[in-house]
Amino acid sequence: MKDVKYVIGVDLGGTNTVFGVVDDKGKIYDERKIKTKDYPSFDDFVAAGCGCIKSVSEKVGGIDNICAIGIGAPNGNCYSGCIELAPNLPWKGIVPIADSFNKFLHIPVVLTNDANAAAIGEMMFGVAKGMKNFIEITLGTGVGSGIVINDELVSGHDGFAGELGHVIMVRGDEGRMCGCGRKGCLETYCSASGMVRTAKELLSNSTKDSLLRKKSPDMIESKDIYDAAVQGDELAKQIFEFTGDMLGKACADFAAFSSPEAFVFFGGVTNAGDMIMEPIKQSYEKNVFPVYKNKAKFLVSELNGKNAAVLGAAALGFKLIS
Repeated sequence: MKDVKYVIGVDLGGTNTVFGVVDDKGKIYDERKIKTKDYPSFDDFVAAGCGCIKSVSEKVGGIDNICAIGIGAPNGNCYSGCIELAPNLPWKGIVPIADSFNKFLHIPVVLTNDANAAAIGEMMFGVAKGMKNFIEITLGTGVGSGIVINDELVSGHDGFAGELGHVIMVRGDEGRMCGCGRKGCLETYCSASGMVRTAKELLSNSTKDSLLRKKSPDMIESKDIYDAAVQGDELAKQIFEFTGDMLGKACADFAAFSSPEAFVFFGGVTNAGDMIMEPIKQSYEKNVFPVYKNKAKFLVSELNGKNAAVLGAAALGFKLIS
């Protein structure tokens, strides 16, 4: 086992935190999960986390065979190693998570936000392997992004660059209110929850027949939209076209600052396949600056269906020791 390098990948979320031991080929040997909110004391969380790390390490010969720990977390700052002002975690303010794990385990620790971890994971284990310029866009409850330029993740001066989900797409009072406090952010239209908002608007503003009317508007989920679209529901298909058009326009703007080789899409929304990807591509080519036309690839992540967050965090650890 000494010829193989192992890293701990940590996916720290508001509900669960998952610890996995991973090799440099992307194989996950073991995982442990704890409930994040069961630990209102950060010190207790670190103690429980160290226990999980030691436990999963046994699968590869023990903690001495672990080269690094990578952590993907909301509001994770790669420069300070701290989680800063995360609204959905039980610990408030500035939380020195990298130093805390390093203190107890004496292993190098690196931290970034969850979307950036996904981009690094894609570059090491997924469809972006070998690419030096691409943008990863995560479509889930929100819209996240990781930007890679010249083989380096863009972090900015403070560690928080690359929040493309909060680029404003609809300005003024007509824009949808976003959880960040502003109006019209991309996230409010193109996340899974944004698609549900689109569904509610279309249902209330038209009398068009739709399978979605079989549910109370408050009970509609993004999967319901997909299921209806697969069955040929015109209103559901319109939602995908609207969402794809908005994403394509956003990508056309993003191309102007990094000229990426590819846009890689990750998350449950991508399960819709061509229903979402084709409108994105068409809108992009229609709206992009001519010099960028017909150059970018539009790809779906190869990490969907795997524990992508753990792999992404682990890839961050491998990048630290490379």
